[in-house]
Amino acid sequence: MVKYKGTVTIGDRLNSSTWDHVYIKLVGTEGTSERTTLSTGFGYFCSGPVLQFEVNCKTTIGKLLQIELDKKTHLLLPQNAWLPAKVVVDSPEGETYHFPIYHWFTNQDVQTFSEGTAVTVFELDTLPDCVRRTREEELKLRNKQYRLLGLKVKGLADSTEKWKGMDAIRQVFRNKQTTISEHVQQNWRKDSLFGYQFLNGVNPMVIRRCSVLPEYFPVTEDKVFLPGGRSLAEEMKSGRIFLCDYKILDGLKGNTINGNQQYLMAPLVLLHQTPKNRLKPIAIQLTQKPSGDYPIFFPNNSDYDWSLAKMYVKSADFNDHQLNFHFVRSHLLAEVFSVSLLRNLPMVHPLYKYIASGGEAMDMLMQRATESITYTSLCIRDDIKERGLETVDNYYYRDDGIEMWDIINRFVRGVLGYYYKQDSDVKRDTELQTWVADIFEHGFLSRTESGIPKDFNTVDELVKYVTMVIFNVSAQHSAVNTGQFDYCSWMPNSPMSIQQLPPTTTGASDHDRIMNSLPDINATVNVMAVLWVLSNQSSDFVPLGQYPEEHFSELIPCRHIEVFQKELGCLSEKIKDRNKGLKIPYTYLDPELVENSIAI
Repeated sequence: MVKYKGTVTIGDRLNSSTWDHVYIKLVGTEGTSERTTLSTGFGYFCSGPVLQFEVNCKTTIGKLLQIELDKKTHLLLPQNAWLPAKVVVDSPEGETYHFPIYHWFTNQDVQTFSEGTAVTVFELDTLPDCVRRTREEELKLRNKQYRLLGLKVKGLADSTEKWKGMDAIRQVFRNKQTTISEHVQQNWRKDSLFGYQFLNGVNPMVIRRCSVLPEYFPVTEDKVFLPGGRSLAEEMKSGRIFLCDYKILDGLKGNTINGNQQYLMAPLVLLHQTPKNRLKPIAIQLTQKPSGDYPIFFPNNSDYDWSLAKMYVKSADFNDHQLNFHFVRSHLLAEVFSVSLLRNLPMVHPLYKYIASGGEAMDMLMQRATESITYTSLCIRDDIKERGLETVDNYYYRDDGIEMWDIINRFVRGVLGYYYKQDSDVKRDTELQTWVADIFEHGFLSRTESGIPKDFNTVDELVKYVTMVIFNVSAQHSAVNTGQFDYCSWMPNSPMSIQQLPPTTTGASDHDRIMNSLPDINATVNVMAVLWVLSNQSSDFVPLGQYPEEHFSELIPCRHIEVFQKELGCLSEKIKDRNKGLKIPYTYLDPELVENSIAI
C-alpha cells in the first residue's frame, strides 16, 4: 500500500467553502486511484482555508497527470457552491504535483484538472490519451462559454437645460476633485496646459513631429509668430514643430442630444516646442479642407475666438480618445485577446498562464478606428519612432511606457523561452497558431496591411506579440484610462460634444457663444460620473506583476516572476522620485497603479 498526501486550498472569495461531500481521484501514467472522500460534509471545508488529505493505492500510479474532483449534496442540506483554489499532492516517490483549480463547483458533475506544469500541444503525443481528451473537452467548453461580443453605448438624460455660466459648472465640479483636475480647472485656458495634454494627458497618442505641413493645412509664415523671431520653416527643420490631425473624424455627423444637433469637427493643430521646452499651439484649423467659411485660428485672435477653437479641438480629442484609443484599442482588443485565449488555449498551455460621437458617427468612427490599427501603433517603441517623438522633452508617457515595455518583454522572453527552446517549437504548436490566427481574423479583420501577425515562425515573433498583448491590456489601458477624471471632468477643458457650428469669421465669438456651444447639464453631469468610476481603482484591483492565482509551479518561471516584480518595483520608485520635481506629476504608468488587466 502506498500513500499520496495532499492539501486542498480554498479560494479567498466570499462563500468559497461548502458543506457538501467532496471527492478526489488521482490519474497517473501507470494507473488511477480509487475515488476518495476528502470530506463528509458538515463543515470540513468551512473550518479553514486548507484541508489535508491522503489517498491510498495498492501500488504506485506513476507520474500524476490529472485529478478528478466532484461533490455530492448532503441529504440534510441544500446544495451549495464551492471554490477550490489549488490542490497539491506529494507522491511516495518524493515528487510534488500542483493542480491549479480556481473554478466554481455549482453542481454535482465530475471536473477534471491537469497538473500545472505547462504542456504544449506537440508534447501531447508523449502523454496518455486521457490528457489529450481532457484538453480538447476544455477547449470545446470554452468555445461555448466565451464568444466575441459587440457593445453599444447608451446615452443618459436628466436635465436638458444649458449651463448659465462657468460658475454653475464649478458648483458641480466641486463635489468631486483631484489635485490634477483642480489644476486643470484653474488653468484650462492656458496654451501651455493645452499643449502639455497632448504629451501627458489622457490621450498622448495623436501628436507627431511635423517636418512638412500638409497641403490641406495652409499656415503661412506671416501668420505665425514664434519666440526669438525664428521662422516656421526653421523650427520645422530643427524638429520643434508638431501636428495633431483628427482626420479620422472627417465627415462624421454629430449625435443628436436632447433633440439638439451636435457638431463633430476634424481639426488640425500645429504646436511649437518653445525654447523653455513647453509645447504650445500656434495654429488651429477646424476642418480637413481649407475653406473661406472656416478660418485658421491663431493665438493673436481674440481670447474668445482662440478659446473656442481650442474647445473644438478638445471635443474632437475627447471623442477620438474615447472610441478609438480607449474603447476600440483597449477594451475591444482586450476582449479579442482574452476571448481568443480562452477559446483556443487550455489552462496548462504556457501562454494561458499570463493572463460627441454617437449614433451613426459612433459606428463609423469605430470602424475607422479598427481599420487604422497597425502592429506598429500597438508596440510603443515602434509607435514612438513612427511618430518621430524619440527626443521630444517632457514626454513622460513615452519614457515610462518604453521602460514598462522593456520590463514586460524581458519577463515574457524569460518565461516563454523556458517552454519554447527553438523556433521549430513555436511553428508546431498548433494551439498557439490557432490563437493568433483567431485574433487576426476577429480582432483585425484579416487586414494584412495592418502588419499584425497571423502566425508565428520564431520565438522572437511570439515574444514581441505576447509583450504587445500584455502591455496593451495593462499599461496602455492605464495610460488612456486612469487620467480621464483628472483632465476631462472639468468639462470646458474637454467637452464631450459641441452644440454649435464653429464661427465662420474671426471676431465673432463671445461669452454667450461659448456657453451655448457647451453640452447641456445632463450630458456634463453624467459623463463626469462615468469618468469618476472609470478613473478609480476597481474593488478587486490587482497590480501588474501580481498573480493571486498560482498557475505557475515550475521553478524557473517562478523566478522570472520574482525578477519581474522587482523590476516593476524599481520603475515605480523611479517614477515617484521624478514626480517629486514635477508641477503636474505623471502617475498613470506607475506599476503600483497599473492594473494586471482591464477590469472596468
